Amino acid sequence: MKFDDILKTIGEFGKYQKILYFLLCMCSISAALHMVISVFLMGTPTHRCAIPGYANDTFAIQSPFHRALINRLIPPSKDETLDYAKCELYDRTLDGDDNSTHLKACSKWVYDQSIFINTFVSEQDIVCEDKLKTSHAQMIFFGGVLVGAIGLGSLSDIIGRKKTLYLSFLLLLGSTLGVAWAPDFITFCILRFLVGTACAGMFMTAFVIGMELVGPSKRVWAGIVIEYFFAVGLVILGGVGYAFKEWKYTEITCSAPAVLFLLYWWFIPESPRWLISQGKIDEANKIIQKAAKVNKVTIPEKILTADSIEEPETGRLWHLFTSRVLLVRTLIIFFNWAVVSMVYYGLSLNTGNLGGDFYVNFLLSGLVEFPAYTLCLVLLDRVGRRLLHAACMILGGIACIVTLFPMIYADESLQPITVTLAMLGKVGAAAAFAVIYVWSAELYPTVVRNAGMGASSSCARIGGMIAPYIADLSKVIEGNFGRAVPLVVFGAASVVAGIMSLWLPETNNKHLPESLEDGRRFGRKESSQKYKPKLDFDNKAFHSEAGIGNGSHPVDNGTKL
Repeated sequence: MKFDDILKTIGEFGKYQKILYFLLCMCSISAALHMVISVFLMGTPTHRCAIPGYANDTFAIQSPFHRALINRLIPPSKDETLDYAKCELYDRTLDGDDNSTHLKACSKWVYDQSIFINTFVSEQDIVCEDKLKTSHAQMIFFGGVLVGAIGLGSLSDIIGRKKTLYLSFLLLLGSTLGVAWAPDFITFCILRFLVGTACAGMFMTAFVIGMELVGPSKRVWAGIVIEYFFAVGLVILGGVGYAFKEWKYTEITCSAPAVLFLLYWWFIPESPRWLISQGKIDEANKIIQKAAKVNKVTIPEKILTADSIEEPETGRLWHLFTSRVLLVRTLIIFFNWAVVSMVYYGLSLNTGNLGGDFYVNFLLSGLVEFPAYTLCLVLLDRVGRRLLHAACMILGGIACIVTLFPMIYADESLQPITVTLAMLGKVGAAAAFAVIYVWSAELYPTVVRNAGMGASSSCARIGGMIAPYIADLSKVIEGNFGRAVPLVVFGAASVVAGIMSLWLPETNNKHLPESLEDGRRFGRKESSQKYKPKLDFDNKAFHSEAGIGNGSHPVDNGTKL
């Protein structure tokens, strides 16, 4: 009896699996907190040069005398969205008669505290000539996510899912708390890299354990539902950021609850599939018996035997490039993974450029993910993968592009239109992120599915590394146009990726390709009867041979991490 048959016997998603799935979904909340917390840690408040020799200078106007000093020493900004220049001041004395127009760079700044009381940026003065360091720091964080996905993913195949998950918990707790006391930029970046590594390891391993305990008919559903918890984490982060408005307290508050994950050692079992792949049949039997007992199902004492061990597939990534059809499809899939990740995280990081209330915008960016995932659950099997993904990417991209007009040509009274369009773009990106996982897993032939999904996930990480630079284009391009450029870039990339995805075949209600030859023929009009729709659809892309189990590399999880 194969392990999927055992799951059908004891219950594909019984009480035992539901309890563990809920506990593992808590990891998704924690991951969300730290994936986007840089919005609060690395936020750049509006600033200007500090007045030399004026000890109590603040960004806010204190008195008419203070205003006169500012007007005398600080030149007006060339950016129409700002009153004063950010990085220069007139080379004049405080009380002299000289009216020199010569400008000089300053070395000390004062910051607007209406949104943030302080951030790591304002504390370390990472502005003006150093302003791109914030993008570098966020790129380094997503680099850590890439390393964690690959490194800890491979480690979980060697030492097991449970030990890797616990190691990720320890690394996350230590690195996140360490960030709050980072004394300088380099230390901050190193610790944030480790946070990214830990987040990837934690979320990915928790996802794999959960998916390996769920029956095949429930895995698509389980893979999307966990994203709701990620959205919950974003909403919580917005509340924490608003409550404190100080980066250290926000970081500590989001980090401290991770100590509760240390209790998981006594609640989360090792993955039975991994135990089977290692030949540890007796240990796997004990977990299965416990699951059956909790699910109130009676099964034989030794339901699992050595025959349950399934041989892993032998395909390699380079096999996807051996024919023109597979090459084109693979490159389109890679591009869509990179773009959807770039757009999703880019829109989250770009919240501060939308105008209006920063915290309301961030809260909305989390809330809109709930209807996005609901849309996927309702329409994924009704309209198909290709149409749903392309519609989300194209319509979401168009919404982002259209923000150009209200941001440049409209006044503040139409600012809600800008936010609404940006949120529609976020809905599209979030929904497309969920769809591309299911769709690409079905498109790759079984023999190369693990390799293909692992490479796709790596492309998503690269997209995440690019996102901060695009989101921060407003620091390089001044004015309302600079605020609009990131949204236009994200929107254009999304539209292009969505159009390209229309060249991929539909997989809904179809037998899926198993061999490379099947993959080459899949979706063609002259395809054999094998690929015609069938009513008793069972998505084998999420069976054990698809990389969920057998000790195969689990980096192919279809998540944001």
